[in-house]
Amino acid sequence: MLELNNAFNVSILASGSTGNSLYLESPQKSILVDAGLSGKKITSLLAEVDRKPEDLDAILVTHEHRDHIHGVGVLARKYKLPVYANEKTWEAMAPLIGKIDVAQKYIFEMGKVLTFGDFDIESFGVSHDAAAPQFYRFYKDGHSFVTLTDTGYASEQVRGTIRDADAYLVESNHDLEMLRMGAYPWSLKQRILGDRGHLSNDDGALVMTDILGDRTKRIYLGHLSRENNMKELAHMTMEETLTRYDLGVNHQFQIFDTDPDSATELFAV
Repeated sequence: MLELNNAFNVSILASGSTGNSLYLESPQKSILVDAGLSGKKITSLLAEVDRKPEDLDAILVTHEHRDHIHGVGVLARKYKLPVYANEKTWEAMAPLIGKIDVAQKYIFEMGKVLTFGDFDIESFGVSHDAAAPQFYRFYKDGHSFVTLTDTGYASEQVRGTIRDADAYLVESNHDLEMLRMGAYPWSLKQRILGDRGHLSNDDGALVMTDILGDRTKRIYLGHLSRENNMKELAHMTMEETLTRYDLGVNHQFQIFDTDPDSATELFAV
């Protein structure tokens, strides 16, 4: 167990178009944000950071797309976990995740703050083609972590909500040229490029130029498309953009990659 020093720990267990899951722990609580892979795969990803699903206290859901909810029902039933989502997301995902005991269903509405053990968790809405997609900012003892993926753009309201966190998981879904030249049908390309789609490498980097602050130490690049992106491209775009804006790349903060199949090391926020 890492020494927490009154902060909290995070691992991005998996991030990408094939499945997403995020693990956070404090001295009091252990939380999964999304479970977009099989229960077996999430168990193995937790094992990569020496954690077990039996120790989880809750699952928070961002939206009902399969790459975010695939394992929610299995894990909730097996480990009797409470599941938190807003009402519209519950309506959309209930038929997709199987039966969950009513006592395990919790409503966490958009724009609200939930106190969960020693965490304060702020939810905020994003622009994506789901029922009512929302992401989260986690606070504890003056430290905070933001997860922001699956959005076509970041509004001024969202930027205000997520500014100057200690660490971010931010979307770098696609390289624009790879997507335009790729094999996807035009209708799917339009969806991805639209206001309810996904942030490109350039979009995600520009969002970060506006929201990172003196507290920011880590930026993780998330939700990369297998077909329309490469880690090296996403990383280079973020680094070059933040350098062009004269921000402290590799001095004040570091940029990290994520993976669809393996967990990042636990890091202290």
